[in-house]
Amino acid sequence: MQTRPMNVLESVSALTLGGGGLGQLWGETTRAECVAAVHEAVAAGITLFDLAPLYGKGESERVLGEAFQGRWDPTVRVTTKCQLGQREDEAVLPRLRENLERSLDALGRDHVDLYFLHSNIIPDDYTFPDPAIAAVQDRFATRERTYYDVVIPAFEALKAEGLIKAWGITGIGYPPTVLRALEATQRPAVVQVITNALNSAGDLNRFREPCQAEAIREAANAAGVSVMGIRAVQGGALTAAFDRPMDEAGEDMADYRRAEGFRALAQRWGVDPADLAHRYALSLPGVATVVLGIKNRQELKAALAAEAAPPLTDDEKALVAQAVSQYKEGTLRIRGGIACLR
Repeated sequence: MQTRPMNVLESVSALTLGGGGLGQLWGETTRAECVAAVHEAVAAGITLFDLAPLYGKGESERVLGEAFQGRWDPTVRVTTKCQLGQREDEAVLPRLRENLERSLDALGRDHVDLYFLHSNIIPDDYTFPDPAIAAVQDRFATRERTYYDVVIPAFEALKAEGLIKAWGITGIGYPPTVLRALEATQRPAVVQVITNALNSAGDLNRFREPCQAEAIREAANAAGVSVMGIRAVQGGALTAAFDRPMDEAGEDMADYRRAEGFRALAQRWGVDPADLAHRYALSLPGVATVVLGIKNRQELKAALAAEAAPPLTDDEKALVAQAVSQYKEGTLRIRGGIACLR
C-alpha cells in the first residue's frame, strides 16, 4: 500500500477505510463481516479509519472497538466527527467533549488523531433554499461566527488536553465559507473534499451552488491543509448498480443516470466502474488519501486492486471527465477516439 504525506499525521495510507460502509449506510452487512474487513484492511497496509457517530448510530465506532479490543496497532490512525449544528456559545465545548468521549468509549481509546466538524459551515445570515431543510438547519449547520469564535477555540482546548491530535472540517458545505475557512489564520489541519468525476455530493448537497470541489482542493493545497478525498463512487452512482433501496427522485439517482457514459467507458476499458472511480480519485493531484465506502471483504479486495494499479494519466482522466459530461443516447463523444486503459 502506497503512503502519502498528511501534515500532522506525517504519512497515511493512500486508502482510508471509511465508517459509512461499516455502519451499513451503503447496504446491508454484518458486524462479523465488518470486523473481518477491518483486520484485512490493516493487513493490507491501510493505516487510517474515518468514523463518525452518525454512521449507523455509532456502529462504525463499535466495529473498530471490537476489531482492536483495546490492542491498537501503533501505525493505525483514527478520525471521528461531531455534527454540532448551531448552539449557544457556552454549549459548544460541552457538546464536542461529550460526543468525543462517547466515541472514545466505543473505540476503547484515549484519543483520536483527527476530530472533524461534521456540520455545514454557513454565513451568519444564510437560509437554505429548501424550506423543509431551512426549518431544521440548526441541527446540521454551524454559522461562521460560531465556527471562528467558539468552535475553533473548543477544538484547540481538546487538543491541548491530548484528546485529539488535530481537527478538521468537511468540505461539503456552502462553498464560499469552506474556501474562507481554508484561507483563515486558524485553519483546519485536514479538509474532506469531494473527489469524483461528477464533482457531486449527491443527496448531501443542500445548496443550489455547485460544490466547487476542485477549487476547494486547490485552496487546501495552497494553504497547507491536507485533503481527504470522499465520495469517490458518489454514494454508488459511479458503480455498476446500487445495492440498496434508492429514492428515484433523489440526487444520487440523478447522478447514477448522469454516469451512464462513465459506465460505458469502464465497460469499453474492461474495468469495473467502481474500480475506475477509485483510480480516478487516487489520481487527482493533492489528495492525501481516498476514503472507501466498502462494507465487506469483497469490496475491499477490489479497492485494494484499484490502488495497486497505475494512476490514470492526464489524458485518461480527461476521457473520464468527458464520459460524464458528453455521453448522450449511447454515443460517447470524445475527440481523438477511445484510449485503452493500462
